[in-house]
Amino acid sequence: MKASYDAEGAHVLVTGGSSGIGLAVATAFIEAGASVTITGRSASADDYDADLSAFRYLRCDISERASVEEVASSLSELDVLVNNAGASLRSLDEWNPDTFEQSIAVNLSGAFRLSMLCRPLLAASSAPGGACIVNLASMASFFGVVAVPGYGAAKAGVVQMTKTMAIQFAAEKIRVNAVAPGVVATNMTAGIVASEERTRAHLARIPVSRLGVPADIAPAVLFLSSEQAGFITGQTLNIDGGFSIQG
Repeated sequence: MKASYDAEGAHVLVTGGSSGIGLAVATAFIEAGASVTITGRSASADDYDADLSAFRYLRCDISERASVEEVASSLSELDVLVNNAGASLRSLDEWNPDTFEQSIAVNLSGAFRLSMLCRPLLAASSAPGGACIVNLASMASFFGVVAVPGYGAAKAGVVQMTKTMAIQFAAEKIRVNAVAPGVVATNMTAGIVASEERTRAHLARIPVSRLGVPADIAPAVLFLSSEQAGFITGQTLNIDGGFSIQG
């Protein structure tokens, strides 16, 4: 069986869509017929190795209020918001209170601010099943990860934010859900993937015996954004190969 989605005419914004999971999600929406805007931290889409010509590109530092406001103000229509932008600040020491606060801004506060700014556009959507927001959580939402206390706290906040936002936005026919990827091979997890020892430790806890790839996450985002998920809101879907069910 192979699922396919029709997003013809939909307007989609994917933050952090220049690589990894964000790029896979943005590409899947394009293939489904949507008009897709992506954001990244570089000045131009040409600054990336990937071919981003299919997308409208906007520079955005998700941790900067003015940058987020500029992105929101540049939109005239929106049916789907994917809050994907985020980063682990492990190399800067997230046990430093300043870095901890920065991680919260990058991984939680920016998504909240953008969602609130985009709320009127989403409320005006005529998409079948209503508009939707899909947030990116993490296995760090549920487990203590000593190396990244700020990232973990922020991603735990994403799960709770998803629940409360779903309640608050329901009257406007905006559904809010999240996906929580396991270990997915991206730039952010390059250190794990490159280490045989760390990879082996993760694989020992994953029943399907492999790491994830960005293409594992994109279909779930499209489903949660579709009319078929019209009775699903406030939920976080773990996409982790079974990592979270191992004792």
